[in-house]
Amino acid sequence: MSWTLKQAPTQSGRIAVVTGANIGLGYETALALAGKGCTVVLACRNAGKAEAAQAAILAQHPKARVESMALDLGSLRSVRAFASAYKKRHATLDLLINNAGIMMPPFSLSEDGFESQLAANYLGHFALTGLLLPLIVKTPESRIVSLSSLAHKWSGIRFDDLHFTRRYDKRLAYGQSKLACLMFAYELQRRLTQAGSRTLSVAAHPGVSSTNLFQHLPKVVQLFAPLTELIFQSASGGAQPTLYAALGDDIQGGDYCGPQAMGEMRGAPGKVGSSRRSRDEAVAAKLWGVSEELTGVRFLD
Repeated sequence: MSWTLKQAPTQSGRIAVVTGANIGLGYETALALAGKGCTVVLACRNAGKAEAAQAAILAQHPKARVESMALDLGSLRSVRAFASAYKKRHATLDLLINNAGIMMPPFSLSEDGFESQLAANYLGHFALTGLLLPLIVKTPESRIVSLSSLAHKWSGIRFDDLHFTRRYDKRLAYGQSKLACLMFAYELQRRLTQAGSRTLSVAAHPGVSSTNLFQHLPKVVQLFAPLTELIFQSASGGAQPTLYAALGDDIQGGDYCGPQAMGEMRGAPGKVGSSRRSRDEAVAAKLWGVSEELTGVRFLD
């Protein structure tokens, strides 16, 4: 029997942070969690869009507790400000959903000098998780869900040119960022286990969903993007693996969740495998060290 949101118990009294929650997968994840009674913090770069998403969620769930807070994952300064503000508002954190991301934009560097996809998809979330981890690990039955992608198979970790400054390939850069997210989820679980923590680190991918991520694809591809919901799945469907990873009662640390049909492109959520490259513990440990150095955030020493 496939997992559905109906199987999840009430989330009343629990709190979740969902990054990139104003649109697409993040919005659908936040909407579902709010409907289950969870207090949801919409962590978004654009304040106006976050407030609009908050209003839309409350229109469907008038009794829900929904907050919006500013977070630009492409800026370590913003990540630190968010973490500081969150810790002043809340003493616990049950669910951290590292969802936000960008896909195959033109080349640019973040204000910290990171390739934009690596910054927004991975390094910002690495820093955010580390800064919030003291609250997370002291919260019973807490989980950290990191969003990866089928694209994690497209590239390795290019330590010799991590930010693609020599020759930018937006597809490979996207693949690298999503591989990094997945390797981070696995490595974090290993470190949590070693530290004796009961917090779970898990990963999920949405399959192929019709979301705003299509905006940077070639225009000829964008013309066909609206047809993807006929072939693949909606943003709501794409959010199901994330929700399963966050709420499933059979989830264990280090699990990876995704759709179960059409080569993991669509379908009901379940546990899935990942590339051999993603399971390389030596590379994961090296990536962890590089990430700590780049972000200045250290945790679980």
